[in-house]
Amino acid sequence: MPEHINLPELSTDKDFDGESFSAIYTTTVTVSGGVAGHGRASGRARSADGVLDLDLRMPAELGGDGQGTNPEQLFAAGFAACFHGALSLVARQAALDPAVIFVEATVAFGRDPGDGGYLLRIDLVVKWPGISPEVAAPLIEKATSLCPYAKMAGEGTPTTITLAPHTGPSQ
Repeated sequence: MPEHINLPELSTDKDFDGESFSAIYTTTVTVSGGVAGHGRASGRARSADGVLDLDLRMPAELGGDGQGTNPEQLFAAGFAACFHGALSLVARQAALDPAVIFVEATVAFGRDPGDGGYLLRIDLVVKWPGISPEVAAPLIEKATSLCPYAKMAGEGTPTTITLAPHTGPSQ
């Protein structure tokens, strides 16, 4: 028998009217460069609580050995899990069983024709056997408006990049 897991008690209503962002959960993951001094090619990703601790490697398609996970896989997993959670919440509100729902996220890493840099493309596919498109569409739309990954992908997300204060010897 599977273990019991408590579901989150998050509201699906647009019921927050604060003047600024209000964090509900915060996590920190640190990436080091490994033997190549390159986080993407030979790095290690570790969460502050130690629950996530894994090797990062370049996929073979980008010249790596493909022997570890990569940022695109982690992003796809996060996006699919978050969207699945949002869709599960709205399915339950509609008295539908979300147990049969699967969300497949495909993340493509490629060149940005706009500036010559790099860009991600994301494709989500919802697999929901037994549900008609007419029933699923409004629920998927509501999940899209609730899922922060979908919002980030569609609208961007506030980001700050700073240099930590120097604490060691000069290089």
